[in-house]
Amino acid sequence: MKKNIPDNSRRKFIFTVGISAIGLPLLSSFGSLDDLISNKKKLGIALVGLGKYAAEQLAPALLQTEDCYLAGIVTGTPSKIPIWKEKYNIPDKNIYNYENFDSIKNNPDIDIVYIVLPNSMHAEYTIRAAEAGKDVICEKPMAISVAECDQMIAACKKAGKSLSIGYRLHFDPYHLEMVKMGTQKKYGEIKKMKAAFAFEAPKKNWWRLDKKYAGGGPLMDLGIYCLQGIIYTTGMIPIAVTAQSPPVSNKGIFIDVEETITWQMEMPNGAIAECRTSYSGEYQNFLKAETDKGWFELNPAFSYDGIKSSTSDGKKLQFSKFSQQAKQMDGIAISIKNNQESIVPGEMGRRDMKIIEAIYKAMNTGKRVAIEW
Repeated sequence: MKKNIPDNSRRKFIFTVGISAIGLPLLSSFGSLDDLISNKKKLGIALVGLGKYAAEQLAPALLQTEDCYLAGIVTGTPSKIPIWKEKYNIPDKNIYNYENFDSIKNNPDIDIVYIVLPNSMHAEYTIRAAEAGKDVICEKPMAISVAECDQMIAACKKAGKSLSIGYRLHFDPYHLEMVKMGTQKKYGEIKKMKAAFAFEAPKKNWWRLDKKYAGGGPLMDLGIYCLQGIIYTTGMIPIAVTAQSPPVSNKGIFIDVEETITWQMEMPNGAIAECRTSYSGEYQNFLKAETDKGWFELNPAFSYDGIKSSTSDGKKLQFSKFSQQAKQMDGIAISIKNNQESIVPGEMGRRDMKIIEAIYKAMNTGKRVAIEW
């Protein structure tokens, strides 16, 4: 797999493949109409972890996908099994728990394992899935350290299996337009980027507030969307970061993860990106590029739906209703079928984890942190 450091040709590749991923594949690409609609021609996905995101976003999306389908589940909660079994017509032989998970290697119905577990469990189950001979999709953030990312990438390479990260916005047409406007300089050279994603966190019993499971606070969960958006809009990766974390307002909740963090990223062309993420206070959700000829933005930017665009010259984008998750999983399934490199590979997840580690270092030291690429 290629190291994911964008250059002009790589950016063109990401955008071109991304555009094809959000549309329907040509019938001639996969044979007859019967081939397209047959489950036998679809790739079977097993969801590992049946929490809120799997239940409310991924599973319903798999009822809309054309190149993959929900073939199996892995859960540590037996009470969930009958509900999922009935709702999605999952046979007993495709239902696993965490103890017998490795036996999934003997199941030809399962082609892809989608890891939807707490962050600290991503590495273990990605590695086990690869060793079981399955292609892997891992939710973001990829892991809780660059070292774990390296282990995951190595395991998938050794097994000859693909590793994709659940970056749904790479398949979203609004964000693909941000890529086009930014990298093609439709409004001129980008001088500054601004991004924020923040909301009020649940007050207790939420694993994302426990560093042991989450690896960090809102930066790992929400802030990763901000840094991703800046990278694919500019077509560049940051060369240095600074960061600040204000005093915690709720010390009973935010014990070992940050409540709020602001950070700045220096881009190779001299542009500055200003970012904020938080689990407390004002709701924020936008991605904006300021250029030498105007501006363009998404606001809201990072939601599952309801994204809105605007530009300095009054142009607005409007796409028919779609499921980001369905486009994402179909896009990844198509790349696996065609033996193509994923547009959201493990190397991209590693890159982002490296930036996140630099941001935390800058926050903790109060110093500018250069990032070596």
